[in-house]
Amino acid sequence: MEQNTNTFDPNDELTPKFADIALKAIEDISDELHEISIKIHENPEVAYEEKYAHKLLVNYMQEKGFKVTPSAFGLETAFVAEFQSEAGKDRVVSINSEYDALPDIGHACGHNLIAISGVGAVIGLKAVLEKFEIKGTVKLLGTPAEEQASGKVELIKAGAYDGVDISLMVHPSIYNGGFVKFLSVQTANIEYFGKPAHAAVLAYNNIGLLRQQILPTNRIHGIINNGGKSANVILEYTSGTFLIRGNTVKDVKELQPRVHKCFEAAAEATGCKAKITWSNEVYDVNINEPLSARYEYYLSKKFDIKFSPKDVQSTFPSASTDQGNVTYLVPGFHAVYDIRTSINTVNHQREFCSECKTKIAHEETIKATSGMALVGLDFLIDDEFAKQVTDFFAKSKS
Repeated sequence: MEQNTNTFDPNDELTPKFADIALKAIEDISDELHEISIKIHENPEVAYEEKYAHKLLVNYMQEKGFKVTPSAFGLETAFVAEFQSEAGKDRVVSINSEYDALPDIGHACGHNLIAISGVGAVIGLKAVLEKFEIKGTVKLLGTPAEEQASGKVELIKAGAYDGVDISLMVHPSIYNGGFVKFLSVQTANIEYFGKPAHAAVLAYNNIGLLRQQILPTNRIHGIINNGGKSANVILEYTSGTFLIRGNTVKDVKELQPRVHKCFEAAAEATGCKAKITWSNEVYDVNINEPLSARYEYYLSKKFDIKFSPKDVQSTFPSASTDQGNVTYLVPGFHAVYDIRTSINTVNHQREFCSECKTKIAHEETIKATSGMALVGLDFLIDDEFAKQVTDFFAKSKS
């Protein structure tokens, strides 16, 4: 039986006038956000090629009175849109918008919806800061290349999250949750050359045997990218791509050298030369319980959305996200919300792509956007809550 996992019961008199302003600001631009979402959906762009989405979002944020930096932090399709209260900077709430698509199948992960969720949330917060002259800064980060290149890892290196106090984002899914686990992942691109041999096949077989000797929560999966075009010709060059995942970044760090040896062994056994290139590590999401609990509280209270208990959410099928790296740097969350698909489909399927442009998906996105905005608002105005968030983060890092 589903139930609200959040035991938080705030004083309802604390922020109602502030919350109403934020929610109305989001509702007032709902149609505009829907139009942006559909435009991004109809013009899918893969990692670091999101020029159309970048321009569309940059122009919109400029129209809404934000200080906008296009092509920010050395990435052509990244941007930052910032608003600081005239009362002063104080705490900084940062929200992510993603807008890259998957190759071949477009927005099958719903990044068109993630894009507008970030836009809506910061506009809602800006409305409150302006009207009541509350101290604080809201920042929207346009974060490209989540799907194929872990763009937020590059943004972290460039200092995009320096000075940020919390980082929030929501993600369309087939269920609701602030406590859903996300896995750490690392990718290896392997190449074998110098001698006709089936080295890539041997590497694949080595991985198959290694699977018997790893944690049941670890995963290794891969493909042979270049395996030839004729069954009777042994190639002098073959290549493959493999991903390793674990519940935590620690698990991935421990597994990586064992997988690396499987690749090296294939080269040694066949007399080939191997080139093994590992990507940046993508961390698991370091869930900040005060932030996630308050998100669930607001979605439950304002929109009657039901949530499974935390321990049940942790068993939901999971994926990976570069927001995990951000949550090890600053307090944050990566909440998911149900877009109420009309057919049996999940993220990264063509059918889910179609579901991400429906009116129902948009309506559910506005709800998640509103909940995220209210969490950010509480962090800006409630000193006790802000302390709970930062204290929990400090303990999670110790």
